[in-house]
Amino acid sequence: MEGKELDISKSVYELCSAYPELPAVLADLGFKDITKPGMLATAGRFMTLPKGAAMKKIDMEVIKNTLQEAGFKVTGA
Repeated sequence: MEGKELDISKSVYELCSAYPELPAVLADLGFKDITKPGMLATAGRFMTLPKGAAMKKIDMEVIKNTLQEAGFKVTGA
């Protein structure tokens, strides 16, 4: 099975628009704000996963591994 390509240099909004299942995965990783109404459409438009990880102090390797386990092929890093 070929994984869905996830370019983490794109905004969180773009990624979540392309993959509707992604917000739940990100929320489980600690990005709880993504589930708040309006957050994805506002902050999500300029926030990337690496920027969000730095803000939330979440290790990018943990994020990449979790995304790969969820069936995503992580690129753009």
